Amino acid sequence: MNAWAVSLHDVAPATWPDCASLLEMLADYDVRATLLITPHWHRGVRVDADDDFVRAVRGRVGFGDELVLHGYTHVDDGPAPRGPVGWVRRRCLTAGEGEFAALDACEASVRIESGVTMLASLGLTPVGFVPPAWLLGVGARAALARSALRYTSTRDALLRLPDFAPVAAPSFVYSTRAPWRRVASRHWNRHRLHALQRAPRVRVALHPAEARWPRVIDEWRRLLDALVARRTSALESEWLAAAVPPTPPITSRQAERRP
Repeated sequence: MNAWAVSLHDVAPATWPDCASLLEMLADYDVRATLLITPHWHRGVRVDADDDFVRAVRGRVGFGDELVLHGYTHVDDGPAPRGPVGWVRRRCLTAGEGEFAALDACEASVRIESGVTMLASLGLTPVGFVPPAWLLGVGARAALARSALRYTSTRDALLRLPDFAPVAAPSFVYSTRAPWRRVASRHWNRHRLHALQRAPRVRVALHPAEARWPRVIDEWRRLLDALVARRTSALESEWLAAAVPPTPPITSRQAERRP
């Protein structure tokens, strides 16, 4: 039987009530999740300043969830986009949250290491890194190639580190920022469910804001019901465990040349 995994994005003190609601939904399916933690989400309350949040996350780890670093602030404060393609990727497809889309390698390394260090001080160990909005620029790739993290991802693949070897794992995802996006997401995910029925691995990417939309939750439940009936659940990192051992760390120049 093919596999599926679920990830919960934007996990932070400010979003935890909505995150907890989505985790309650997942409890009906007895599935472990990959929690994408943003240490200083939107520059609000840091994770190390909220003891209740830390206890809740530790409880989830005890349950069997895994942790992934999800940027540092989730705010795109890098150099302004160049050209229409960059503008669409960083300002239209995402609401200015692609934090690692345009950072240089030095700044990307600082933020990644700061996030890992903050979580480590709380006894929390991330196994990978997922860039906000799945936007990973050249500098961020070079920084990750030098890190000790095991993997990163795009919307449709896991990328093993340090060699960025891809493992196909397309995602189902909703956009709730506007009514037309919610309608389009519903039709797109139904189409994808059919198109990906034979894919070896698929992922469900949940976001806290979805907890506020009952119709979106109903759609998620329909999709989860379909996945549970046809697939076995797993954690994202478990798909990489059986892969060929990674190659030695690559240089920054090699990382910059990779597509």
